[in-house]
Amino acid sequence: MKKLFTLLLTFICFQSAFAQLNFLPKFIRKMYFNKDTSRKSSFLIVPALSSSPETGLEFGGAAILSFYSDTVHRETRVSSLFGYATITTKGQAKLSLNTSYWTSQNKWHYTSSVSYYNYPFDFYGIGNNTKLSNIDPVEEKRYKFSFGGEKLFGDRFYLGYVLGAVKYFYKYQPDPYATINYDPLVEDKHGGDIIYIGPSFTYDTRNNNTYTTSGMIISTYYNLMQGIYFNNFYRGGFFNIEYSQFFLLAPPLVLGLDVQEQSLTGGQSPFYLMPQMGSDEMMRGYYQGRYRDRNYIAGQTELRYRIDKRWGLAAFAGTGEVFHNTFSAEQLKPNYGGGIRYFFDVQKGLAIRLDYGVGQKPAGEPRQSGFYIALGQSF
Repeated sequence: MKKLFTLLLTFICFQSAFAQLNFLPKFIRKMYFNKDTSRKSSFLIVPALSSSPETGLEFGGAAILSFYSDTVHRETRVSSLFGYATITTKGQAKLSLNTSYWTSQNKWHYTSSVSYYNYPFDFYGIGNNTKLSNIDPVEEKRYKFSFGGEKLFGDRFYLGYVLGAVKYFYKYQPDPYATINYDPLVEDKHGGDIIYIGPSFTYDTRNNNTYTTSGMIISTYYNLMQGIYFNNFYRGGFFNIEYSQFFLLAPPLVLGLDVQEQSLTGGQSPFYLMPQMGSDEMMRGYYQGRYRDRNYIAGQTELRYRIDKRWGLAAFAGTGEVFHNTFSAEQLKPNYGGGIRYFFDVQKGLAIRLDYGVGQKPAGEPRQSGFYIALGQSF
């Protein structure tokens, strides 16, 4: 299992002591211990170090710039620019830049993402019951660009669009017994180039978009996809809908509910476009991509306890499955776990999240689990 460390833990574990000392550089104190409650911009860097047999030593980090496009109207939500970059001693790399921009009084919401991945992952096949014995290390290169914009109609409704382009490339594996080669359910084994465009809709009553304590959000989009270049025969679609609601049980205690469904539409099923179970946001504890198929549904509940302005705790539980055509309640997989939250920007509700999730124990295999370090709440 990959071991993950971060230099930031040195700061947050001893926050009370460090906050009283002046020997730390001013920019460090401002990033991690700032008590300013104004609507000024803030900047945070999270260094990271990890290792695994597939990558060797991996190092890099993430950074987030948060700001308000309008400091006059208090209802204007916080915008952010988030970047992530790592490289490894075996020549792999991850680079991404993501933006979320809210205009004055939230009349428009724009999102964009640019990323490049040159990274191996473990492929197990297609379906909800893949075996650990079928593990197949696959080298993937991925280039992706996306952009979306939604306009506010009335007080709560947003209508808009999403568009983008993505390229997947996989090295040919001469081994005929490799899962990616012999599994008949695996389509487009060498990747492809795709462009997409489609409508989006959001209904949003949340009181805050970074640390929500009441309200709900329903968001959905549909991507119409067209293959290009050597992949121009492909036509399909991807549908996503997610519902989240939050209840303030007591001033420091919030209950969150989250349900998501994703479906790949059309007559073809490129394996790299299929919905995948597991991430640092939903079904924590499962290796992302261990289970993938044309359809995916999952739900979770999370209980969040705010100890004080800086610290919080969370406990979560959920269930989900992937399936080809027919959903079966008997095939649902469980997950549960907990974590710690450190709010580095109290005014904006921005936090660093450390979670440990536990999943199913398949017959004859170790129980699935995962440790996550991320910026922001899981939903």
